[in-house]
Amino acid sequence: MYRFQVSAYTQTGESIGVVGSTPELGLWDITRCVHLCTSAQRYPLWWTDTKIDIQPSLESDNCQRVEYKYVRFDAKGRGRWEALGPNRWIPINRENQSSTIVVDDGAFGYLQPYPFGYIQEPAVKIPLSQESEGLKIVVIGSSVALGHKAWLLRGWTWLLGQALQEKYGHRLVNVSEVGANVSRTIARFGSVVTPEQPDIVIIALSLGNEGFAYCPPHQRRAIQRRFESGLQQLVNMTRALSAIPILGGVYPNGDYSPEHHWLLKETHNRMLNWGVPILDWLAALDNGQGRWQEGTSFDPSHPNTIGHRLMYQPIDLSIFQIDKDKLAKEKQRFWQPNDVAIYLDNAGFYVCACIEEKRLRISNPSKYSYTIAPYWQELQTVLQSKAGLIPGIYIAKNAQKGTLPFFAVQEDGAIATTVDIPPGADVEYSPAFNLFAPNNSQVLFYDGHLGILQNDERHLWVINESDHEYSIHPMWQEVRLALKAMPAGVYEDPLYPDIPFRTMMIGNYGLESRVKVPSKSAVLFQYQCKLSDISRVAIVPLGDRCAVRMMLYKMEYDGPAFPFDLTRTTNIADIADIIENRFYDMWNPSFLHYNPDAGRIYHGKWGGLSFAHEVEDTDDPVNDMSPVHQRMRVRYTARSERFWYTIQNCDKALFIRTGISDRGGVIDLVNKLQKQCQGKPFQLLLLSLQASDEFSNLPNVLHYNLEFNPDRMYDDLGHWMYCTQVMHQILESLGVSSKNLFWCPPNPPKG
Repeated sequence: MYRFQVSAYTQTGESIGVVGSTPELGLWDITRCVHLCTSAQRYPLWWTDTKIDIQPSLESDNCQRVEYKYVRFDAKGRGRWEALGPNRWIPINRENQSSTIVVDDGAFGYLQPYPFGYIQEPAVKIPLSQESEGLKIVVIGSSVALGHKAWLLRGWTWLLGQALQEKYGHRLVNVSEVGANVSRTIARFGSVVTPEQPDIVIIALSLGNEGFAYCPPHQRRAIQRRFESGLQQLVNMTRALSAIPILGGVYPNGDYSPEHHWLLKETHNRMLNWGVPILDWLAALDNGQGRWQEGTSFDPSHPNTIGHRLMYQPIDLSIFQIDKDKLAKEKQRFWQPNDVAIYLDNAGFYVCACIEEKRLRISNPSKYSYTIAPYWQELQTVLQSKAGLIPGIYIAKNAQKGTLPFFAVQEDGAIATTVDIPPGADVEYSPAFNLFAPNNSQVLFYDGHLGILQNDERHLWVINESDHEYSIHPMWQEVRLALKAMPAGVYEDPLYPDIPFRTMMIGNYGLESRVKVPSKSAVLFQYQCKLSDISRVAIVPLGDRCAVRMMLYKMEYDGPAFPFDLTRTTNIADIADIIENRFYDMWNPSFLHYNPDAGRIYHGKWGGLSFAHEVEDTDDPVNDMSPVHQRMRVRYTARSERFWYTIQNCDKALFIRTGISDRGGVIDLVNKLQKQCQGKPFQLLLLSLQASDEFSNLPNVLHYNLEFNPDRMYDDLGHWMYCTQVMHQILESLGVSSKNLFWCPPNPPKG
């Protein structure tokens, strides 16, 4: 008995029928076809609502083949075949006549090279005999491990079970689940695998079920790392049962791109070095671009019957040839992992490793300080030969102040970081790789070098696996948005809170500060307080040139540009008037005039205002200023929005202006700033070659008799750095640092 179903998108009045080579299917006469039905709940799925009894021919062999196709009927009953070319087909076996087989044909118009069908009501499973001399093998995986899209679900797992039963007397139990990923598999492992008391566990999952094929490109490496770490966790869970783990390898997907393929091979190659048997499927199924070989897939995510056979064929059955005595020894080895002594000296300094868990413990009961460094060759040699450390970052479990909470391990197993071990220290280090496992943390961001992981509501890790320092900031959109997952507040490194750029501020729109992470490091950030509990100071340059912007850039205090950052504003009265008018007309084309001799754009309303950075090489400003006008409109609209957002949202504003000013102009500017700040505290910092007496006793005004000339800074890097140092000292004297600096987002939220 058979039921047919197919997914077909239809118009009102259209319907689907099936017609084929047997009398039950109309003998290719569409007027005698079997009509399918659908429903609002299940559309676009169409199915036969009655069972079709297709009998095998008595004259034929045990297995014969019935061919058929679907037909789309319009509202007037006119039929149209689904596709030219080969027909669909199903095998007809006498042994299956007592069951109802659901034939799932996928999508209308897409003819599969091999059919997929499953028994609607599987027979009741008879409990496996406990008398068998063979081993008990449990397979836990996803739909492919269940045999999906193979005829009668007889996929690679079923074929393997048949072969192992026949050759060794082993019993195979399949507890896989449709749609399972590493998180789901870890969660259900204890309820479906542990009760079986297996001898061997085959873990067969795919990157496809992690969302790998369809996620944004910047999330691919995070998914890859979480998948790999999850597999490692499942391996450890298997060993905790005293069972032997075997991993199903990665396999193609019909929607993978060249980058997916490269990452797929990267994961495959790493898995080969994990010391766990791997069922290598990539070579058998990959077309060289990460997709299925022609004719081996049913849909993008699943192999068909042919593909399942190709997955079974390369499996080396000899890896399952394990006698009970050997198994007992393996179980004992994994069940009782022992610390291996790596190094011990006369003062009691001690290093040991847990090989199975890749941990390293360093104990210094002596009164001396020790330094583990790449040049300590004696220790490095024994680490390489005995410790079994994996490449990457290691994190201290119980780090104390004065002890480096991380170190990096090279590909050869040596420690690449200089680590000071003070007297009395007893520190255990574990791979940061473990943090990526689904149940250990949530991966917020990972690009192959930088990882940001939420440990819990109050802690997050930032891991830098690269050879270079990372600077993360609000302008890095993917990182900024990823940190929206953390509760808003101020986070600091509890071990080294006073290091600059080691304060992370997170608001409702994500990251709101710059954070620097050393190369080959792991930094823990711990929640300290609400953002409202600190007073954040915004630095807002007011001209007269770009000197302030240049110095903030060297101090790494710079964010997205403000309106006066890249202009020349020689007249302080213009600044006051522009702000009072909320920047209207600043980029009005009616007031913008290009001077080809000066190479600048001058403003007709504010005579002291000009622009030198708005005309690009491809422009023709003498004959056509429209591209420049459009570009300035976009740029300065955004810069003015940042200006007002910053004033409204910071706790205190520090306005900085270079260039000559007069007392009356400063008083006018302060009055207008006071009006715009609406009672918010602010200061106006003036930096110019003038006597400070000119501005004495002016509230909110601070003057330094200094010159910061951007032309000289451009010509002389040493002078630029000197000026930056002076500016840094001034800001420190005003209580401004990376711990309380207000950072404006590149695109401030409206309203």
